[in-house]
Amino acid sequence: MFYQKETLPNGVRILTQQVSHVRSVAMGIWVDVGSRDEIDANAGISHYIEHMMFKGTKHRTAKQIAEELDAVGGQLNAFTTKEYTCYYAKVLDEHFDLAVDILTDMLFHSNISEQDVEREKNVILEEIKMYEDAPDELVHDMFAKTIWSGHALGRPIIGTSETVSSLTYKDLRSYMEQHYTPNRIVISVAGNISHQQVVEKLSPLFASMPNKENIRQLVHPVHTSQVNCRNKDTEQVHMVIGTPGLRLDDDRVYIVQVINTVLGGGLSSRLFQEIREQRGLVYTVYSYHSSYYDTGLFGVYAGLSKQNVGKAMELIFKEISDIKKNGITKEELQRSKDQLKGNLLLSLESVNTHMSRLGKSELYLGRVYKPEEIVEKLNKVTIEDTIQMANELFKPESFSMSAIGPWQDCGELKAAMEVLKD
Repeated sequence: MFYQKETLPNGVRILTQQVSHVRSVAMGIWVDVGSRDEIDANAGISHYIEHMMFKGTKHRTAKQIAEELDAVGGQLNAFTTKEYTCYYAKVLDEHFDLAVDILTDMLFHSNISEQDVEREKNVILEEIKMYEDAPDELVHDMFAKTIWSGHALGRPIIGTSETVSSLTYKDLRSYMEQHYTPNRIVISVAGNISHQQVVEKLSPLFASMPNKENIRQLVHPVHTSQVNCRNKDTEQVHMVIGTPGLRLDDDRVYIVQVINTVLGGGLSSRLFQEIREQRGLVYTVYSYHSSYYDTGLFGVYAGLSKQNVGKAMELIFKEISDIKKNGITKEELQRSKDQLKGNLLLSLESVNTHMSRLGKSELYLGRVYKPEEIVEKLNKVTIEDTIQMANELFKPESFSMSAIGPWQDCGELKAAMEVLKD
């Protein structure tokens, strides 16, 4: 069987996939809460709570949490996104019980004390400062804020210095009680272990959670088409140009993946070959598509000298315009499909990838697609599909841009987009 699923009476979902040819097991606890669930006043609180989970429990100090898995060669980590938070561990199969014990101890018995909250606040403020010094990363948050102005999806996951500074011990406790409810928890386990073993181990631990339900109320973002340039004394201009994209459960996502791969998804992509290899205008250029519960983003990033911005934008829109008019070639279509299939199948050699696919798919789709199903969907994409999708996605009135660096001639965007109107 590809994967198995058990739903406990209180709503906690347990998904497993047995991978018998490995010696490892990866386990993730996924909580369906992220920065889009926050209000302006507590922006960054989901990420703050993730940090606090590692600061000690009723049974372990922070040092002991780190040492116990290190001692057996295991890995322990966590991350927060705009829509979910994940705590995960990877260990040898013989140490699965230890991984479960540590992760559940962190989830159920964390010492979120007033003293630790204040101490960790300084760590997060330093993390925000570090982020400010990385314009190639910061510009993506700036782009989300530009295109989703005023919406929670447009805020940085980490929060701001002002909001983080104002958060208290009581705020964190209250937020956890509100959002860390059984119906919003998914546990995914992949590796050399059976479904029965996992369920027998986890059921008694999670079944005791109070049968409390909290249904997320999604507020759909309304995109705005605008330009946001931030002058900063950097060597390069870092810019993102893009449009709204597709939600994760939209089957046309596979068409967008093909378009993205051809346009800027690798070293053989049009943008990389034309703008970097043929013209030498940039060091880094790529495109990407990010999907969420009810929307998405398609963006093109470039890092370059300010005198090359206008020419680079012109070339970006030239390639986009060509795909809108002519689609992609047969060779590009086949190459992109092979690239996407290869990336998918190679990634599945990792139990962490299996674990992640189980958790994320259950959160977003309520099911997990077999690799063969995904390959079948990719194989169905046609050149005509790419033309239709490109015309829907790349409307001139839908584009926004954000830029950080020593450049403020934002009027160049409108000039560069003229090619889309031909």
